[in-house]
Amino acid sequence: MVQRLKSIASFLMVTALIGGLATETWAQAKTRIRYALGDVISIDELPLLIAVEHAKQRGVDVQVTSFKSEEVATQAVINGQADIGQGTPYAAIQKVTVPIRFFYQLSALQFFPIVAKDNYKSWKDLDGQEIAVHTRGSGTEAIMNLAAKEHGIKYKSVSYVPGSQVRALALLKGNIKATILDAPNKNLVMKEAPDKFIILPLGNVKASDEALFATRDFLDKNQVAIRIFVEELTKVSRAVNANPSWILEERRKLGLLKDLPPKMEQEILPFFQEAVKSGVFPNDGGGERAAKNDLEFYSLSGALKGENLKVDDFWYLAPLKAALANVK
Repeated sequence: MVQRLKSIASFLMVTALIGGLATETWAQAKTRIRYALGDVISIDELPLLIAVEHAKQRGVDVQVTSFKSEEVATQAVINGQADIGQGTPYAAIQKVTVPIRFFYQLSALQFFPIVAKDNYKSWKDLDGQEIAVHTRGSGTEAIMNLAAKEHGIKYKSVSYVPGSQVRALALLKGNIKATILDAPNKNLVMKEAPDKFIILPLGNVKASDEALFATRDFLDKNQVAIRIFVEELTKVSRAVNANPSWILEERRKLGLLKDLPPKMEQEILPFFQEAVKSGVFPNDGGGERAAKNDLEFYSLSGALKGENLKVDDFWYLAPLKAALANVK
């Protein structure tokens, strides 16, 4: 009798396991994630694009759409036109009634304020001058606002020019005199015209550059797909941190960014080497550490209002914890 009960129990456990796997397979096959990117797709998006392809191989169809700005991409998530957004729209999330939460840090801030040498030579010289940043509420705007506070200056105006590459070209053409660029476009500008520009110094900035966010409802209803996607994002970050040149081979294997200009193609490896050295890609998705750094940074920069801000009001860490439990 005891042996029979053990056999029945074993059968039920196996059945439950098979049922669980079948449920996961079904969830993967049925899940489509509409991903809103508020920027032009360039080399810094390679980790994301690789993770997307790996997630598709596991049955999770992540469809990336590039919007003209982070603001538009954020609105797409708020309005239900997209499922996941990328960026740091803390101000927008604080204002809306829709329960939107960050759940994964894709990358930490690594930006470089650059000015035309003939016009400016220090932060003080930017007092009363025009600057250009990515979009309203972006990390680039937050950095420039924080720098203005620290140096006791006030800009005459802030222009919003989405796309670091767009701002780099405008800088080279002389259409803008002061802006902030990511590493590959900073390298491009300094290589093209090293005697015309100065990189202004920044302090030790610790905050998210790109984080993923979605409504709690979407995260709760698509736990398996989100877990798989976050697992793949984490695996890519760890692979890049272990060996930056891995990104080149994986890009070739998957056929990504085939139309990249030759000049930008040459910047891929230096960009990821510099990013890894600076700790841009977290091995653990940021977690509570990233959330706390963000609240401090975006409060100091003026993007977030109020005191005693709580991590749970902006982040939902359960999806990340579930993914990390599966990534060894």
